Amino acid sequence: MDTHLANMTADKSVAIDGLRIRYIEEGAGHPVLLMHGASLGSSADVFRRNLAPLAQAGLRAIAFDFPGYGLSEVGSDLSLAYQRDMVPKFCDALGLKKPALFAHSRSGAIGVQLALKEPERYSHLVVLGTGTLLPPLPDDVEGRYAQVAHRVDRQMAEAEPSIEDTRKLMQADLFHTELVTPEELALRHSRSIGRAFATFTARANAGDGGGAQPAVPLWQRMLELKIPLLLIFGRNDRAHAGDRAELFKKMHPELNLHIVENCKHMVPWDAADAVYRLAIPFIKGR
Repeated sequence: MDTHLANMTADKSVAIDGLRIRYIEEGAGHPVLLMHGASLGSSADVFRRNLAPLAQAGLRAIAFDFPGYGLSEVGSDLSLAYQRDMVPKFCDALGLKKPALFAHSRSGAIGVQLALKEPERYSHLVVLGTGTLLPPLPDDVEGRYAQVAHRVDRQMAEAEPSIEDTRKLMQADLFHTELVTPEELALRHSRSIGRAFATFTARANAGDGGGAQPAVPLWQRMLELKIPLLLIFGRNDRAHAGDRAELFKKMHPELNLHIVENCKHMVPWDAADAVYRLAIPFIKGR
């Protein structure tokens, strides 16, 4: 059995806007808020394997389920804007002072928006595999990468997945597919069916909900950030992320941007060692 699953951290919860928001945490020290992505089955459990190493480095690692994901309750507002705006409320509810934001996939854009709006609230921003924060390649004149991502989300919302469907989805995001153990598969599948799937479908049908998609692409505003920024991308991630990250680095050599080989979209799993090597001293100020 996976060690990090055999010794599962106990669930905790806090009330925000009348909703029970579930979170897990390990360690003490400077708080690090780990924010999961938006794919079907995403939850705080994505970071279970990362909590202990961060805690052992002297950090307080906290991962939470966004409303409607994992075991958190869901309200009437399904918009990305609401997901974003509940983050500072979560920080206030837990009394977190200037946490570092540690954001995977869709949450990277949330982290950038939060840091642009209230930089004084956060100490650092670590972005893992957020394709929307990369410029398009010169031949992507019609934004086809974004169109493909939208189409995939709609397809996932068409029918509740079987456990084999969940396995395929997990393996598609991993270079090291052996990480999809029976225990990991069962946990992810449990977060992908029932109420979680119904909410995912409702969210896909509702669309953006207004306000979460900025008029100016966020990648064009990265240099405006007033807090330290670390970007980590997988060389083998979808939508030519490796090539786009290379382009971004050439456009702005000053960016603290790293591309990890043999890594797809699940950067916290595929590139865990590189993430610790880069992110821990970054957050601790060394």
